[in-house]
Amino acid sequence: MTTVMVLLMEVAGVLSLAKMGAAFAASIAVCGAAVGISRIGAQALDSLARQPETANDVRSNMIVSAALIEGLAFFAIIVAMLVLFLV
Repeated sequence: MTTVMVLLMEVAGVLSLAKMGAAFAASIAVCGAAVGISRIGAQALDSLARQPETANDVRSNMIVSAALIEGLAFFAIIVAMLVLFLV
């Protein structure tokens, strides 16, 4: 019986580390997405300052790439939530 209790305590410790790792990974993914979207905005403003006539093309490309990055961040959050609540 003691061996089973020790094994259960070890599993509980590993699961708590997995949950902390999932939360940390989600926060890193969200921070990376924020940095990526801010860089997109900065580069778009730089290109608009150099060539104002390309505003529509730059704006549409910026929105598409920001949406793709945002989707990746949502996917990372969903995976982290699955690890937090299903494991």
